[in-house]
Amino acid sequence: MYIIIRKSGEQMKDYSSYFKGPSLNEAKKRSHDRVNRYDDAYHIPADMIKAGVGKKYYIQTYGCQANERDSETLSGILESMSYKPAEDIKEADVIILNTCAIRENAEEKVFGKVGYVKNLKKTNPDLIFGMCGCMAQEEVVIKRILEKHPHVDLIFGTHNIHRLPELLKEAMYSKEMVVEVWSKEGDVIENTPVKRANKYKAWVNIMYGCNKFCTYCIVPYTRGKERSRLASDIIEEVKDLIKQGYKEITLLGQNVNSYGKDLGDDYSFANLLEDVAKTGIDRIRFTTSHPWDFSEDMIKIIAKYDNIMPAIHLPVQSGNNQVLKQMGRRYTREQYLDLFYKIKKYIPDCTITTDIIVGFPNETHEQFLDTLSLYQECEYDLAYTFVYSPREGTPAAKMADNIPSEEKDQRLYRLNEIVTEKAYKQNQRFLNKVVDVLVDGTSKRDETMLTGYTSHQKLVNFKGNPDDIGKIIKVKITEAKTWALKGEAVES
Repeated sequence: MYIIIRKSGEQMKDYSSYFKGPSLNEAKKRSHDRVNRYDDAYHIPADMIKAGVGKKYYIQTYGCQANERDSETLSGILESMSYKPAEDIKEADVIILNTCAIRENAEEKVFGKVGYVKNLKKTNPDLIFGMCGCMAQEEVVIKRILEKHPHVDLIFGTHNIHRLPELLKEAMYSKEMVVEVWSKEGDVIENTPVKRANKYKAWVNIMYGCNKFCTYCIVPYTRGKERSRLASDIIEEVKDLIKQGYKEITLLGQNVNSYGKDLGDDYSFANLLEDVAKTGIDRIRFTTSHPWDFSEDMIKIIAKYDNIMPAIHLPVQSGNNQVLKQMGRRYTREQYLDLFYKIKKYIPDCTITTDIIVGFPNETHEQFLDTLSLYQECEYDLAYTFVYSPREGTPAAKMADNIPSEEKDQRLYRLNEIVTEKAYKQNQRFLNKVVDVLVDGTSKRDETMLTGYTSHQKLVNFKGNPDDIGKIIKVKITEAKTWALKGEAVES
């Protein structure tokens, strides 16, 4: 969909016959057509190369690592147009909110910021205010913006970030609201500029979209179908990062286990993991994995290579089979535990974290207890826990829900007590041990302390030399707390 709307609400141009608007019904229809890949889709109009001279931009990012990576592309594009980053939103000439649709509270945070920017536009009428990301792919959100927030200048989705120069130009010169949101299932766009947020750790997209259609999740609708980047492009990006001095990469995808299924060959995520490991990059991580198609070949590759970190995020969501079925998770409690113990067999010291939702529609107390018993058995290193949040257009949002909110909160509290207990227990195994830490910088709470992460993705605050920032060094753990470790750098 590409429309330009007068601020009064009168439609000036309508290209909706050429571009379909965001439609959940259409998004459910997954075609088997090969994905289009473009090396030349991104370009900057000649009159936009210097558009940002003397101007600043501000990007507010909500949500997951995929959004963080998208914001790096947005920054790269804006700086290619001569914009500079603003330290404070009040200084910005262009403001972009990169949004998340996974939970209702995230959506309300965004609209709170939308209201705040309205006041900024009163003092700076030339300010360009844009919204993108997953929320911009939701029909209900766009309708709300069009009806209640005419000060928004630009709306675009997850599939057309590469078109920001053209869209920004239209918003600047037309002085009208520009909306371009595609319900198409997405392409793979290469060669867009990027400004990395970190000098030593980098996100590397390996695929986009999701075909799992868990009943509670909006992501398959907002990010399109699964589509993999070519392995050659990924490997080339990793090699380039090595040349730039990067120590760690995280391979990104909504479900990395599905990598390669759309390529029409037998090249899988396990194959990609091995090829990336062979580049010699110091550290490799990946997220997120779905238990349903987490293969034994993957586990063996992780165990084989020292530069693939022994830390796996394996979302379970519930410990009850009936709830898992209603969630559309495609595995049982027994199958999940079989995978869990298979990982522990090949990688005994592996850190395993998870996601859990409590209060799914009509989850009984007994079903909730099954989740607690699973957690007690697995003794995860950490869990991201949530009360179920209905997302309009998903199957779960149509399910009857007779669980009082107070009961849901109580369940979350009980679960988090166990999460805290097990996190502390798991951290104790590192006490008095020497571990490898990639030094991120100084601690935000104590500038005399350095901070970084172990290979097991444990946060460590320690005494050390600031010259070691960006290096992987030895640190002896002297104290193991619930959420972090403390230590001292070991002299080499």
